[in-house]
Amino acid sequence: MAASIAAAEPRLALGDGESLTYRVGWGLLTGAGEIKIAAAAVPPSAADATARLQVTTTTATKGFTHAFYTFEARAEALFDVKTGRLVSGTETSKAPKKETKTSIEFDYAKSVATYANLLNPAKNLTLPLPPGDPLDLIMSLVQTRTWDLKPGEKRDALVLFDDEFYELTLHAIGYEDVKTPLGKFKTLVLEPRMEKTPAKGMFKRGSTARVWISQDEKKLPVKFQVEFKFGAGVATLVAHTPPISPASPSLPTTTREKTGSDAPNPRP
Repeated sequence: MAASIAAAEPRLALGDGESLTYRVGWGLLTGAGEIKIAAAAVPPSAADATARLQVTTTTATKGFTHAFYTFEARAEALFDVKTGRLVSGTETSKAPKKETKTSIEFDYAKSVATYANLLNPAKNLTLPLPPGDPLDLIMSLVQTRTWDLKPGEKRDALVLFDDEFYELTLHAIGYEDVKTPLGKFKTLVLEPRMEKTPAKGMFKRGSTARVWISQDEKKLPVKFQVEFKFGAGVATLVAHTPPISPASPSLPTTTREKTGSDAPNPRP
């Protein structure tokens, strides 16, 4: 895994000013929640001139679902633009019976990560950093838009969940047409699997996940799906703001417009 990741040129999956908004459905509830991922450049300072990009992911229940189950979460991830690596992150969440507030900082030179549980400092840890470039599950799936997999191919990723790292192998399943409010897309379907380590978290409980990446020049992750034994949650892309400047040469965007073969005319 380390060799395959090291051989790949590190690239950020999002550019300054880019955002992705998803409508989350659960069963018959098509508007059960919303996920928004937004990237913004961090201005350099006198103390640190390194170019940084902050990616903020917010998740919340909506509508009828929010009335009987209130959930809100916010994750902020800071990336080094030059290396594409995650530098630090914070995450908070609030549900009826649980609240979390954590942070993590990475020292790649020393191969360690410093994890802090801000609500329970007794759980603070210094973690050995495995080979690779860690991301949370959502950002790991978004990152696949910078890959160039074909059906039948696969690639490894290092995923961070709370204070644990685990390896996922993402398989390119095949092509599929997907309709969204932004239009119809030809997509590549990717499925993450835990094949190299004992299953953890939702994978241990038999859950599966998939992401659909559009096969146009923007490579948008137009749909996510997580399937549990008692149902499936589906996140569908409903809005996309292109970056002010491209995140990488492979993601050219020069106009702020809705995308897709059936999309409305671009905004002026």
